[in-house]
Amino acid sequence: MAPKIEVIPSGDALGAEIRGLNLSQAMDAETFARVETAFNEHSVICFRDQDLTPEQHIAHATRYGEPQLLFLNHYAMEDHPEILYVSNIQREGRDIGYADAGIVWHTDMSFERTPPRATILHAREIPITEDGVVLGDTLFASATKAYESLSDAMKNRLNGLRVTHDAAGRRRKSKTGLAADNAQHATHELVVHPLVRRHPHTGRRALYVSSGECETIEGMADEEAIALIDELAATIVKDEFIHRHKWQVGDVLMWDNCAVQHLAIHDYALPLRRMMWRITVGYTEVYE
Repeated sequence: MAPKIEVIPSGDALGAEIRGLNLSQAMDAETFARVETAFNEHSVICFRDQDLTPEQHIAHATRYGEPQLLFLNHYAMEDHPEILYVSNIQREGRDIGYADAGIVWHTDMSFERTPPRATILHAREIPITEDGVVLGDTLFASATKAYESLSDAMKNRLNGLRVTHDAAGRRRKSKTGLAADNAQHATHELVVHPLVRRHPHTGRRALYVSSGECETIEGMADEEAIALIDELAATIVKDEFIHRHKWQVGDVLMWDNCAVQHLAIHDYALPLRRMMWRITVGYTEVYE
């Protein structure tokens, strides 16, 4: 018998909690179909109180697609290269994980030709103050609802436009140079995607552009392109399109890179520790 699960919407523009599942156990086809439907509807879903092994985390993630090769693979888990450490923990004075992940609004790996459908983050340690205040929230913005809010005139203007995604973005032209991780971004090839993408499962359209990473639009003068990019990026992150996730140890949080952008709040520092296991899955074509 399939487990009885509850899908509890956040009340925001996106986001839902799913209760009644232990992700260490394989989901039957009927249950998985319900979860996937909730994922496509709400764009961000959370499973609380999970305690997965690396193998179980990978097994759950791969239900949604093939794990991607890690871009910053020097932060990969030993013996489980699918898992990226997102962490501020240090060993011998060096970060063991990607400490600065998510410091600007972005969509994961949009600078790849086939970026991931989903990102799955498993919270192993979270920063909590002596007073019990949880830090390090993550914000999510619905790029789908942002597109749907545009005027018909703006939608017509965007039709057919293609934008360049640069892993290093405007940092490439910075006079201050690039840190070690940013240097890896700087050597990545440029990729062009539709400025408005169509979701491969729902068919809904979403803005696919971010300030900093995107700075050129094919056939458009740079000054005009940057102004339009910045205007659209600001639309995506309007308050009415935002969901704020407050982390708990054991959370497994998934978000849909075909529909959302996210931003990690870096309001903590050592000795407060954060450790997340991240997997990105599902190579997706970016359709207009």
